[in-house]
Amino acid sequence: MSLTNTFADFVHHLSPLEDELKKSLQNQVGHLHLQPGDHFIEAGRNCTSIAYIKKGLFRYYYLSDDGKEYTKGFFDQNSILIAYDAILEDRPSYYTIEALEPSHLEIIDYNKFIKLLSTKASFQNFIITMLQKGYLAKVKREREFLLFDAEERYRSFLKQYPGLDSRIKQHIIASYLGITPESLSRIRKNL
Repeated sequence: MSLTNTFADFVHHLSPLEDELKKSLQNQVGHLHLQPGDHFIEAGRNCTSIAYIKKGLFRYYYLSDDGKEYTKGFFDQNSILIAYDAILEDRPSYYTIEALEPSHLEIIDYNKFIKLLSTKASFQNFIITMLQKGYLAKVKREREFLLFDAEERYRSFLKQYPGLDSRIKQHIIASYLGITPESLSRIRKNL
């Protein structure tokens, strides 16, 4: 998909929409601009929106009681942002979604989004595809943490997120890999 796509184009790509429904969806979308360090959702707060990343880069991270960050994953442009588990369980999010670059989101209230599109039978394809992608990413990440050493996890990161190593601060990459920044520095020197 090109970088000029809209939220409606993204949904249409996964679940074809009639022109009228696509236009209706796009008309209900708002725009949100975030700067590095701004949060789409903060841990401890309820998430009520779903967003499409037109431009930018985000990370999901957990914060421990002692202030240590654990990065869960990264989402680049042409991706969806949502604290889906928090929405499904109607509870505050366990993690924060933070902008790492100047970002432009198209955003809509999740309940409006579902109400608008649930009348379309093929909309189930969109939900199923998003859930499948999330599940497969989770299984891959768990497997790597259980079976890969730190260098293998870093190589996997480079393969999964080409080009992001130059856009993300090294301490954030280290938190994603479950290692210290010093260990990451040693791994990078040895590659």
